[in-house]
Amino acid sequence: MKTEYEKMIAGELYNPQDSELRKLVTRSRQFQYAFNAEQDGKKRSKLVKEWFGSTGENISMKPNFVCDYGINIHLGENFYSNWNMTMLDVCPITIGKNALFGAGGGVTILPGVTLGDNVVVGAGSVVTKSYGDNVVLAGNPARIIKELDKM
Repeated sequence: MKTEYEKMIAGELYNPQDSELRKLVTRSRQFQYAFNAEQDGKKRSKLVKEWFGSTGENISMKPNFVCDYGINIHLGENFYSNWNMTMLDVCPITIGKNALFGAGGGVTILPGVTLGDNVVVGAGSVVTKSYGDNVVLAGNPARIIKELDKM
């Protein structure tokens, strides 16, 4: 029989009040509080490396950041997000190398999204599905607005 966590990750109906999931949410909230209060970018990056499922090197994220669990987020090398980012990681979110996320209105990444390498996401975008490499995404829902040269 699957645990509630296994059901959640598989995109199946699950009980979000399950005790295991509540513990994970509490842990995530503690990291979010520490991350969003921290002024030093290097210390924020260190918190992200402890909190997320996996990260590459050179991770730079501005506050305020919000997510469900954190442990289901996987970031590649050279990741940058500007102010007010949301990642809803009830299913894994995977982002490739050299990704840039815009500021202001906030960027939201929905559950189960995978983004390839060399992806730029414009401010205020809501990414509802997966995209490959070398693209600029913008809008709600996000769509490809430009193809990029391979890096």
